[in-house]
Amino acid sequence: MGKTAFLFAGQGSQYPGMAKDLYENIPEVQTLFNQAEKLRPGTLAQMFAGTEDELKQTNNTQPCLFLADLAGAIALKKQGIEPDAVAGFSLGEVVALYFSGVLSFQEAFKLVCLRGELMHKAATQNAGAMIAVLKMDRDELALLGKETGTYLVNYNCPGQIVVSGKEENIEKLKALLTEKKVRFIQLSVGGPFHTPYMEETSDKLKKELKESDKYQVKAPQLPLFSNKTAQMYPEKEDEIIDIFSAQVSNSVKWEDILTNMEKMQIDTFVECGPGKTLSGFVKRTVKGAKILNVSDIESLGSTVREFENAC
Repeated sequence: MGKTAFLFAGQGSQYPGMAKDLYENIPEVQTLFNQAEKLRPGTLAQMFAGTEDELKQTNNTQPCLFLADLAGAIALKKQGIEPDAVAGFSLGEVVALYFSGVLSFQEAFKLVCLRGELMHKAATQNAGAMIAVLKMDRDELALLGKETGTYLVNYNCPGQIVVSGKEENIEKLKALLTEKKVRFIQLSVGGPFHTPYMEETSDKLKKELKESDKYQVKAPQLPLFSNKTAQMYPEKEDEIIDIFSAQVSNSVKWEDILTNMEKMQIDTFVECGPGKTLSGFVKRTVKGAKILNVSDIESLGSTVREFENAC
């Protein structure tokens, strides 16, 4: 086994009950979750007993999924397993900011709560949707995007691009894709994320990070890859803030992140958080990669055994 990356899941992978057994069995996870509960009362009830509709609301999804993603990474760290690099998909990038040392836990949790509230408000003002388009030429899809007023936003892996926009425009795009017999998947998110409709959110996040005294942004302590650039984050505070705050209104270059990780000889990818969406992207992007995940006690045990057997 060579180098390892931790990948933090993004919005859409949430489900009621996520990370509950990690919370119940790992004291370090329980401590952080309880800190979050004090900062945002009701979060644990939403995570463990909320409805799917409740968890789908962006202002709820983001703080809950932040914790669920983090639980797996904290559990691995307790077992002596640490990454050589990290990246998070969309909101997962906030988890990566904490895990790489850019922000403290309280700072990162406050930030993800604010991010969720701002994006929820923007989505309410601009009712939107997102679909994953499968096996379509990128240039052809871009032309359809211009025709329908939609945006190519997430470059997930070869053969899969997410398109975002207002609901009525996404419906127009879906009709054209159906006519062309192109497959697509409706995503479980509630807004036109990573589009210009989120620019006001980007501006407010930047202002919060630059002008508030609530945050002390530090240089990453390990390689942290940016959604916006697909490159490692810089060390200067202002540059870190500019790149992160712009993330919500720009495309997620996930395929390029994975390719760049491969270039730095990462061959083992551990998805931390609910589901296996990011694992699927790795499988389609990095040939021969070892792909693991941690979302509960059972998958934690399996992943730890894989590392032990590789030693």
